Order: sequence, then structure tokens, then C-alpha cells
Amino acid sequence: MPACDFTRRDLLLWTALAATAGPLALAEPARAAGTGRDGVAAVDLELVTLAEDHAVVTWYTGVPGTDDGLGRMLPAPADSVVVYGTHPARLNRVAQATGPNTAYHHVELRGLEPGQTYYYQARSRGQAASPTPFTLISGNAVGTSSCGLGTTGPFAFTTPQPPRGRYLFSVVLCNDLHMGETQAGLVGGQPQYIGITQEPGLPPYPEVMLESLVEDVRRHDPRYLLAAGDISAEAVPADLGRAGHLLDRFGRYERDYFVTRGNHDRAHVGDPYANCRVGQWQGNDCFYDGFFAHQKQTYFTRELSGLRVIGLDTYDKPGNGGDAGALSTEQLAWFRSELAKDRDRPTLVFGHHPLVVQDSAFPITPSSSLLADQAATILGDYATTPGVFLHHAGHTHRNKRTVSPSAPKVLLQEIAAAKEYPGGYSVLRLHTGGYALNFYKSRGDLARRWSERSRQEILGYWPQFALGAAVSDRNTVVAHDLSGLKR
Repeated sequence: MPACDFTRRDLLLWTALAATAGPLALAEPARAAGTGRDGVAAVDLELVTLAEDHAVVTWYTGVPGTDDGLGRMLPAPADSVVVYGTHPARLNRVAQATGPNTAYHHVELRGLEPGQTYYYQARSRGQAASPTPFTLISGNAVGTSSCGLGTTGPFAFTTPQPPRGRYLFSVVLCNDLHMGETQAGLVGGQPQYIGITQEPGLPPYPEVMLESLVEDVRRHDPRYLLAAGDISAEAVPADLGRAGHLLDRFGRYERDYFVTRGNHDRAHVGDPYANCRVGQWQGNDCFYDGFFAHQKQTYFTRELSGLRVIGLDTYDKPGNGGDAGALSTEQLAWFRSELAKDRDRPTLVFGHHPLVVQDSAFPITPSSSLLADQAATILGDYATTPGVFLHHAGHTHRNKRTVSPSAPKVLLQEIAAAKEYPGGYSVLRLHTGGYALNFYKSRGDLARRWSERSRQEILGYWPQFALGAAVSDRNTVVAHDLSGLKR
């Protein structure tokens, strides 16, 4: 759900907006798709990943006229085929998924050429898939141009040029694991917004999604993984421990992977927390015990292959988790001092709350980001620190690329939650002359199944917020001097 803690005031503002959008978006895909020869509708087509040499498209097939209780068609397994080419009338190349038929389609197009425009159509049982509709926002779920919008294709995308220079290494960026959570999409306790739960008999969805993530990232051969907060749902020791156990499958903590605190990981009061250290601001701090017990503070700087990585604790304060994030006075002074030590050194900053939040389909409130005065101070420092090139945040559960005029050379990237639709992670590929950042959905069978189920959050409007209004919100290439990094 938006910013993890959507309030009743937020709900009233958003409901007024949604009321102007006409019929519910969740009903539109099935109407737009039509029905194939075998009674299958192919819907929710999305161009998820777009790099210089590959692309990933996903869609869903269901039985028209059925309802799984969440407003979604019952799943209908079918084949997964994408036809594509460099001219809309000549879709003479074919990509298809291997393995058994599925309702949760995930097809990768390989061997693409940089800077080339491709046209494509996704099909199941001969039925062309219709795009995820955007009614609340202006956007495009299926391409980098408007070609084919309003139809079932073909749609178009143009591959980017690769980052400049020699490839160095990759880093996985993720956030919002919410280990221990049992319902997704709860909004202010309002009964009309039904929380989405896992299907009976299946493992808890936060575990499904994190297990798939850790397995899926292996294909990118990443050197490091950074998890930007909300590691747990409510900082219960067992949930923090389970998250750490699954992340250990990636590598060793504080050598290969690193975590920061989110508002859900704050110190809590109550019996489940009684055996944890007393929190600096309130209650008992089990997150500190789980990940920072050997340190004096819950924020840090590390050198990773020549890259300066700064991890921020953006809930270094008292509170119930539903207010704006903040750094303590001590942490903010430390952070500014760290930046000033070596202003030209390639630097990546990650923390849970974004510095700024813009262009949201939902109301933007103070709880969506860091305190405004602190964000302004940090952006001012970024403007005089040429080495800082990327600030990675979570919390909003969406993909969004922002460049602030206060620090135009720093990419402010919000990344969608790992634990729910679109359910995945971003890969940062570093080259000597720049970098690429690409979002991938977790592709395990159960992960795709849960991701499609959880897209029904907020009465099916959730994709219009979480996916990213444009392909560039989840895939981007930037020129930047990173020649000082080690291969």
C-alpha cells in the first residue's frame, strides 16, 4: 500500500480522485481483451524490463466471466508466446517460455540490438494480450511510444544504448520485504479495501517473494545486495531472523549484503519485544539486536570495490511509523561530514524514506518521505558532492525515477516493494563511464502467482501506482564517471 501507512485522510482524498475515473480499472482488462477460441482472456500485459540487449514482458490469462473473489478472473493456464520484429507488419521473431503452460506469463526477449525500435505482441492460445490500463494517470505500461495503445498491439519499444565504458560489477537494490506480514493492501482499516491474503496451503508470501528474489538475482552475477528498509512487518525477532536467514543465501551479512531500517523496523512496545535491547527512542529495539548489535549506530559507510556506500536509518526518531521519516541530529551531522570527506568519490546512498515524492496517483503526505527540511539540506549537499550519483529508497512501494533541480546530477530512485506486485528488485550495472538500472519481477512460480494476486490491492488500481508510469521509471541509463571503481 502507498507509503506503507495510508491514513484515513489520505483515503478520503484518494477516493474523491478515484471516483472521477469511471468504472473500476480492474474490470477493464477483461473487457478490452476479448476472448480467444478456447475461452481465454489475455490481460495485464507489461513491459517490465528494458535493457540494451534484452526485454521482459509479463501478462495473465484468465477465464472470462469468472471472479476469484478479488475481482480477478480465475487463472487459465496457456502457452506464452511473444512475436516481435523491427517493423509492425513483420513480427518475424518468436520468443516463448519454456516449461508447462501457466496463467502467469513471463517471457524474455534476448539478443536485441542497442538503439533499435522493436514491435511486439504477446499471445496465449492465439489470443493477443491487452495492456494494463492506466485510468488515474498518464502513462504507458507496454512500451516507450504510444504505438498500439488502445488495442492489443503490436506495441513498440526502443532499446537504450549500453552504459559507457568497461563493465565493472553489479549491485542488487531491493526494499520492503515485510517479513511476517499476512495481509497486503490494507488501507486505514477501511472495509471496502480488502486485504489480500495468501492462498490457503501456500507459504507466507513475504517468504515466497524473498526466496525467489535471492534465487533470481544469481543470473545477474551481482557482487553486492542492498536492502533499503522494512525488512520486517513489525520488527518481531523471529521475522527479522527469518529475513536474515533468507538473505544469507545471497552471501555474508556486511560483506556481501547490507540492510537499513524502515519505519516498520522501529523499536516496539510489548511482550514479543521484551527480550530486545531498550530502544534509543522508545520500547525495545529488536532490529538493532538483529543487524547492528556489534555497532554503536544503525547507519554506516562502507567501501565496496571502490564504491562508497552510505546506509541511512531514516526512522532514527520516536514515533508510531505513520509519520515522516527523519535522521537524528547526530546522524544528519555524521552524514554531512561523510559526504564532505571526499566529494568526488563515486557514492551511492540508500535508505528507506525517499527525499522527495512526486507525481503520485495517490495523495502525497508528509509520511511519504523524509522531513522536508532535512531533504532540502541533503539535496543541497548532493549539489556540491559530484561523486554522489544515486539515492535508492523504498517506502512508497512503487517504481519512480526523480531528478530534483536542487541536485540534477543525482538520480533519486524509488523501487517497488519486493513483497507484493510488481514484486521484484533492481539491478545496478556499473561501468567506467556510467550505469544502468533495470527492474525485474521475481520470476519463481509462486512469486509470479502471488504478484498477480496482489495486483488487486486497492480495488485493482494498485498497478497504476506501483509499476511505474513509464518504462523509464524502472529502467534507465546514465552517464557518470565511475572509472575509480574496481572491477
